Amino acid sequence: MVAMVNISHSHSHPFSSFQFSFRQVSLSAPPSQVRHRFAPRQRLNFHPYSSCRFDSLVSRCSITNTNVQFDQVAAEDEIQEDFSAVESNSSVPIVRLNSDILETESLNLLTEGAYVDSLLTKLPVLSEEEQNALAAIPAHPAGLYALYASCAAGNLVEQLWNFAWPSAIALRHPSLLPVAVIGFFTKLTIIGGGPLVGKLMDHAPRVPSYICLNVVQAAAQLLSASMIIYTYSRPRTSASSILLRPWFIVLVLAGAVERLSGLSLGVAMERDWVVLLAGINRPIALAEANAVLSRIDLLCEIAGASLFGILLSKFDPVTCLKFAAGLMLCSLPVVVFLTWLTNKLSTGVLDRNKTSQTYCKTSNGEPFPDDDNKVDIGLEAIKHGWKEYMQQPVLPASLAYVLLYFNVVLTPGSLMTAFLTQHGLNPSIIGGFSGLCAFMGVAATFISADLVRRFGILKAGGIGLIFQASLLTIALAVYWSGSLIQQRPLLFFLSLIVISRLGHMSYDIVGAQILQTGIPSGKANLIGTTEVAVASLAESVMLGVAIVANNVSHFGFLALLSLLSVVGAACIFCRWLLNPTDEQRSLFPFDPQF
Repeated sequence: MVAMVNISHSHSHPFSSFQFSFRQVSLSAPPSQVRHRFAPRQRLNFHPYSSCRFDSLVSRCSITNTNVQFDQVAAEDEIQEDFSAVESNSSVPIVRLNSDILETESLNLLTEGAYVDSLLTKLPVLSEEEQNALAAIPAHPAGLYALYASCAAGNLVEQLWNFAWPSAIALRHPSLLPVAVIGFFTKLTIIGGGPLVGKLMDHAPRVPSYICLNVVQAAAQLLSASMIIYTYSRPRTSASSILLRPWFIVLVLAGAVERLSGLSLGVAMERDWVVLLAGINRPIALAEANAVLSRIDLLCEIAGASLFGILLSKFDPVTCLKFAAGLMLCSLPVVVFLTWLTNKLSTGVLDRNKTSQTYCKTSNGEPFPDDDNKVDIGLEAIKHGWKEYMQQPVLPASLAYVLLYFNVVLTPGSLMTAFLTQHGLNPSIIGGFSGLCAFMGVAATFISADLVRRFGILKAGGIGLIFQASLLTIALAVYWSGSLIQQRPLLFFLSLIVISRLGHMSYDIVGAQILQTGIPSGKANLIGTTEVAVASLAESVMLGVAIVANNVSHFGFLALLSLLSVVGAACIFCRWLLNPTDEQRSLFPFDPQF
């Protein structure tokens, strides 16, 4: 049986027209099975209308199928005779064809298919232990260590200054009014300027903006130190009379800029930098990195306060302030170098562009106003920051974090210190209470990483909040029992608050990791600084309530409000945890709960 297919192709060009025929011979099909007999050499002749001729274009064909069998290929001479006979009687030009190319391509396809099958069958799957081991390894460990060093150098000076300036002002003016005014305007600056600075940092490159903020913070600290030193050269006046003095106004502005810069640096480091260096898909490594940063911050807080306290006990305040100013000047180049080294050791990961570029529009989706109208740009940036904060995918976790700032009584601070002093407690016990709370914070940095490893990041946050709320409930019950007039129940009351700091600091660390995971890096600074502004607003509200209820007899009412804020934070977070959404599952795919 002979089959012939004629195909013609022509164009206007004389050399582009050709005809060819394909012949297949000796095809047999017994009823039991299909058997094909292909000649390994066929003839294919190209005849252009010109005198050009192409001879012996060779290819070889091999076809396999599990349901089809082929006989052995006929000998070349036999097929040559078949084709010669047909060619002599055919008016159609025929050229020889040998199917080497087709056979090669078919074998290649078979080889690639077998390779894919073997790849899919041999794809390794990590065990749970191997996955945990990988999740505990930072993506850029060398860069992370450099970040720790930079954080330690910057935080030591910052914590020392946070203790130095109110101490120096209080020694000069015994009234709390100057410190309260500076703190109040600082909170207002953070509430209004936090989203704006965060937006600017999201648009600016990471390393240059971080270095610029360090320079601004150091300059504000030096200016504040100069103003306080200046007050010691002037005659002492009443506290109310200094509020309108030029040097005090400069001190207020410098203090607000210093705090805003410091908080923005902290947000950038905790919400953006550490995520890139530890790895967002490595939850255990990220939890340990957060724990180390919190540990460094707490140790620097203890070291800075202790160092300046020792200096104040041996030298006059002006000498201590000059020492602090010199420490600021020496630490700035160290921080700048360590920042550059962090990016260098992490192979430039901090130079990558932010993932989100949605900030070129206002909260209504319109372009930002022209650069000439700075006021409109600033107001729109603040409005946009608050809108982005409310639309973040992990809003319940952030609201729980903010509610903890309403707890200004059942925590070590100025109000608790005043309450204990009114009860006639020994100052050494009050100092020991504050120190134990700080060390509990350090212990929480070790516990939080283990909680994440055992229960996952979400359950670890819920455990911390429930633990804190439970202990503070018992502490408030002890207070309402009326037995605090005796020293032993009072010490038990304080010990419950100390232990509750484990839960507070655990959620502080775990909550930061939840926000790191749930917020895109392009929005990390904007949402983070807005969250700080909301927390400052909450703290300001509670301080305002404390100013109204300033009698020590109202301490129980303030303690009840503080407890309700902690219980509310636990309820909001646990409700979010028990009713997960698809977005929550996609953000935390490695959490054991999912």
